[in-house]
Amino acid sequence: MAFIFLLLTGAAVPVNRQFRQTQGGVPVFVVSNGTHTDLVLPVRDPQTGHDWLAELNQPALTARFGRYQYVGFGWGNEGFFLGSMGGRTPGPGAVLRALLPSKTLVHASFYRTAPDSGTRVVPLRISAAQYGRLVAHVQAALAAPDSAGRRPLRQPGGYGSADFFFQARGRYHALRTCNDWTTRGLRRAGLRAPLKSPLASPVLYHTRRTGQNTR
Repeated sequence: MAFIFLLLTGAAVPVNRQFRQTQGGVPVFVVSNGTHTDLVLPVRDPQTGHDWLAELNQPALTARFGRYQYVGFGWGNEGFFLGSMGGRTPGPGAVLRALLPSKTLVHASFYRTAPDSGTRVVPLRISAAQYGRLVAHVQAALAAPDSAGRRPLRQPGGYGSADFFFQARGRYHALRTCNDWTTRGLRRAGLRAPLKSPLASPVLYHTRRTGQNTR
């Protein structure tokens, strides 16, 4: 009961209420499929100079996605990610195993253009400093580069032709879910977010509260 109360309270309480968008800032998006949230960031950002294709350092991806504009990152349970491939739905056993500390992956999805607007997409403009903190959050989730300086792929294919799974750091469990990972990234960057949320809808709700404000 206390566990449920903690989650409900954390999801209802916003942090960084003072956050306002930066006019002309770096464009980022919070995107959800209804149950999971991703941070969608520019493949190359001219304001900070950060280049995700250079960061990932996978030549095959660089060759294929050099003209794409955005890449989304989501962190989550390895069993759920891989068990959902091919349109499958992970069974009760996968759900129970995910409650305990378990292996994780980072899911990377490339976008030709900005994500379509809609109820599950929140566009934001943020400062270069805030963007740098989001970049650091994603970098910390990815497994360390190998001896060739490449972020190691776990699976060279995902749910479609433009998404991939990378090896990750950290353990997934009931108090540290995929949406909590997104929440922590937003919170650390200084963006409005719930205090803690295992669900996608509170993340979208709180980020959208500042979605129309600029400075």
